[in-house]
Amino acid sequence: MSGPLTGGPLSADPVFTTDSEETWHRVHPVSPLVRGWVAVAAVIFIFGRNSFDSLLAGGWEDGGSVTGGTPVGIIGAVVGAAVVIFGISFFLSWRFTRYQVTDEHVHINSGVVFRQQRQARIDRVQAIDVVQPLVARAFGLAELKFEVADGGKSAMKLSFLKLDEAKRLRAAILARAAGVPMDPQAPGQVHEAPENHVLTLNPGRIVGAAFFSGTTVSLLIVGIAGAVVVSLSKEPSILVAAIPIALAFIAAYWKAVTTDYNFRVAVSPDGVRLHYGMLETRAQTIPPGRVQAVGVTQGPIWRMAGWYKVHVNVAGYGADSSQNGTRSVLLPAGTLDEVMTVLGLVFPDPGTDRPFEVFTAGLRGKGTDGGFVNSPRQARWVDPLAWRRNAFHATGTALLCRRGFVYRQLDVVPHERTQSLGLRQGPLAAALGLASFELHSTVGPVRPLVKHMSVANALALFDAQALRAAMARRIHRAEKWLAPEVPATPPPTEANNSNEETNRGD
Repeated sequence: MSGPLTGGPLSADPVFTTDSEETWHRVHPVSPLVRGWVAVAAVIFIFGRNSFDSLLAGGWEDGGSVTGGTPVGIIGAVVGAAVVIFGISFFLSWRFTRYQVTDEHVHINSGVVFRQQRQARIDRVQAIDVVQPLVARAFGLAELKFEVADGGKSAMKLSFLKLDEAKRLRAAILARAAGVPMDPQAPGQVHEAPENHVLTLNPGRIVGAAFFSGTTVSLLIVGIAGAVVVSLSKEPSILVAAIPIALAFIAAYWKAVTTDYNFRVAVSPDGVRLHYGMLETRAQTIPPGRVQAVGVTQGPIWRMAGWYKVHVNVAGYGADSSQNGTRSVLLPAGTLDEVMTVLGLVFPDPGTDRPFEVFTAGLRGKGTDGGFVNSPRQARWVDPLAWRRNAFHATGTALLCRRGFVYRQLDVVPHERTQSLGLRQGPLAAALGLASFELHSTVGPVRPLVKHMSVANALALFDAQALRAAMARRIHRAEKWLAPEVPATPPPTEANNSNEETNRGD
């Protein structure tokens, strides 16, 4: 398992020059229209429909003319007023929105009545996306969205820019976040890093993953329940009520397919890059070292196909509820080899000389396979199916937490990303001599947990992981991953400490 974040020399094109403190830019002039076209259409539709209904109800009965009657004038006035009002608001929104990207910060000022000035430190950027909604693609525009380490509550957006401009801004922000050395001959200039293709999911895999999922299980349950109700009531007309439910399931399938369509993974010095989407396309970049935890899951249906889903916790994404969790997906449906590939991208150093064996044991093994420490036999009284699966294994760089029998899950947390630790024990677990170990990561879909360990193993894991986390944070490389390395000053030895004490005593 390997996948270091390396690449060839940075390309010479395109080039972006970061801004001085006096230089500001504006978004594209049609940006407000791209953002607000739905509101315009809704207003015109609602008032237009009401006026048209009045025309049909009153104008024809009174013998009025369609071309000269009052309702036609009302429709025209409504449309005209909507165009003027929204046109003025769109112009003011564009006029008062400006941004700048310096070597240290990104500034975005917006608002007409209530002004908003936002600033983000570039070295705190956790991930950055280039998003193209369907309407924006028609104009060749894109939205630049980047997250800082604040739990996902203040993602900063620039909507909308020309696609090339958005890519250049992404390159500038990532280069500054990475600590790329400045060129004395061309200060402020950065180049977009090349990317190397890693893997692509074919459309058949995406469609299959959508249909062999929990949505299909829910559909079968609803269908069986509906058939039973119709059979008992002898009223086929009840099926009319199933139309909205059927439309909801169709929408769920459509969203799953269109979101993950054309899913591609690439790697560059900037980090891991994900490309996906059919109608709304997204180019997502996760810089090195920003992944806080990785979770690999497999349900019973996917087990027959050998597919897994990979989620990540990234500081700044939070619970990712606004995007229905899609931004935290590192691999929507991958084989074992593909899972190992993406794990190698985010964990280039697995901390073991037999990574494939260890991680395969985490995904498919049980008991002590791969060097895991699993639950004792008394745990079968509280977890009869999964007690052999519940286990942990610590490599030199990460802690692996394995659990689940029906739904298998493997959580991987780098030692330096450990936020806090906890032990949990209820009265029944205390009577059986069991305890559960919790490792707290940033907010996200991955919640590392080792269930029903013996008390001795849980206490030993608690102490050992606290020590590993403290040591890993001390030796962890700088946040600016492309900055020149500065030799660390060696800590004072015991002999030096003794000399210092002697000198102070004299």
